[in-house]
Amino acid sequence: MGPNMPVMPLFALATLAPLALILLGLWLGGWWVVMALIGMTALISLLDRLVTRTLAVAEGEEFPAADALSATLALGQLALIAAMVVALPGDRLSGPEKLALWFAAGSWLGQVGNSNAHELIHRGGRLLHSLGVLAFASVLFGHHASAHPLVHHVHVATRADPNTARKGESVYRFVLRAWRGSFRDGYRVERARLARVGRPGWRHPYGAYLGLSGGMLVLSGWFGGLAGLGVFMALALFAQLQLLMSDYVQHYGLVRALGPNGKPVPVGPRHSWNAGQPISSALMLNAPRHSDHHSHPARPYPGLRLPGPDAAPRLPRSLPLMATLALFPPLWRRVMDPRVAAWESRRPL
Repeated sequence: MGPNMPVMPLFALATLAPLALILLGLWLGGWWVVMALIGMTALISLLDRLVTRTLAVAEGEEFPAADALSATLALGQLALIAAMVVALPGDRLSGPEKLALWFAAGSWLGQVGNSNAHELIHRGGRLLHSLGVLAFASVLFGHHASAHPLVHHVHVATRADPNTARKGESVYRFVLRAWRGSFRDGYRVERARLARVGRPGWRHPYGAYLGLSGGMLVLSGWFGGLAGLGVFMALALFAQLQLLMSDYVQHYGLVRALGPNGKPVPVGPRHSWNAGQPISSALMLNAPRHSDHHSHPARPYPGLRLPGPDAAPRLPRSLPLMATLALFPPLWRRVMDPRVAAWESRRPL
């Protein structure tokens, strides 16, 4: 990809094509289901291996198109959830088809939907930010809109951050600790912020998060019955797990050293794991370029840069593959602990 070639068409193709295949699978069944499943799994991994060039960094004139794609994806996420809740409980699809579509849709929500919601909550405009909140609340994870920018970005790579995985910690223990800790700490930070500006407690944003999530539960039950409600809750749980697994992978074992004042040094490129595979990066809106995001949280995703391997730690495989590896703690530690130790030996960080 040449330096002057626009990259937005690739982001659009990587994110919207799997969504279209899943919706076609719900409508037509058969081979469309197979294509939807392969499009969210094996095809991405294969293309990551075949395409060796990294994604170019977009120019500023492409950023309005990036916002338009993010808004489209947020609305597409709501449409996908609605379609799954209504169509999956019916008897038009076979059991294997339903399972395949559930996995494909859940993977899209976890890898594309979460990445897009994360992007939107960092946008300055009220409309885009609200779409990000709605996208997270639609998978019952609205509190992430507070906990991520106000807790994770402030305390990343320290013991004070519930979403930073410690060296030797399994993903299973981390998920339980991170979900509970981020919900609690996000609530506390928002409550303190309300008190600081003199606003009443009923203005707490968690009320909106819980209200939106409750609305999703009610609508799912209304249109899909108990079976549709079950489909929705299973999809939401799967999406939440993938978000937490991404956090686990992207900060595993990395620690900010203490400066002369006894406080952690500023966040730098060395405090996040990165991945350079181009297709999965496009699918996840450059979320694997995680160091640059932490250095520039407001930078739109097409403009994120991939640090060199000497400037920031690099994962040996794509983010989705490494998240899969994390499900097997002995294998994960065999691969990652030596890499963490190598970065620890390069302090000061």
